[in-house]
Formats: sequence, C-alpha cells, structure tokens
Amino acid sequence: MVTHMTNPDFDGHLQELRRGTIVLASLQLLRTPGYGYSLLEQLASVGFPTDANTLYPLLRRLEKQGYLDSEWNTDDARPRKFYRTSEAGIRLASVLTQEVAAIAAATAALTDGE
Repeated sequence: MVTHMTNPDFDGHLQELRRGTIVLASLQLLRTPGYGYSLLEQLASVGFPTDANTLYPLLRRLEKQGYLDSEWNTDDARPRKFYRTSEAGIRLASVLTQEVAAIAAATAALTDGE
C-alpha cells in the first residue's frame, strides 16, 4: 500500500479506503492458516498496517459470515485460535480482487491527463 505524508484532514477518508482492503488482504494471507497476532505482523509487512482493535472484530465477523474457518490449537502453553480462509472466503477474495482491479483501472482513466 502506498503511504504519503498527508494532511490530517484526510485521515478519515484514508482509513475508510483501507478498511475494505484489510478484508481482502486478510482473506488472501489466511489461505495459509494463521492466528491474529501473526496476521497483524504479516499485514504490516506487506503494507496494510492495522491494529488489534480493528483486526480481531473483523476476523470474528468474517468467521460468522462463513468466509473464515477456525480451530483452537491447545498444543502450546497458551491456546491460540487459528484462522483459515474457507471456500466461500476464497470466492469472495477473488471477487474483491477483480473489483479492486476495476476500481484501480477506472481511477487511472480519470487521472490519465494529469
């Protein structure tokens, strides 16, 4: 994700734009099972920084909607809930990826003369 020095007045708009991309990025990254904290680190490392207060409710919502499957790993001293993108989540990620590409192309067409 591109980051720029921005006017603080833009922060709310940028946050709105990024919110949907976090859903897509999470669905893509969780094709390989992972838990919340590791997903936070992965998202940040690929340019989608977010915080736990945003991510954990998102994971629960996507699970409730059937886009993520989960299971508890109790092998370690501290149990962890692992998430994995479900078949429905893979289909959603595909549709969202196509939509993001269409939006990027439309945006580029709007700004081609600049």
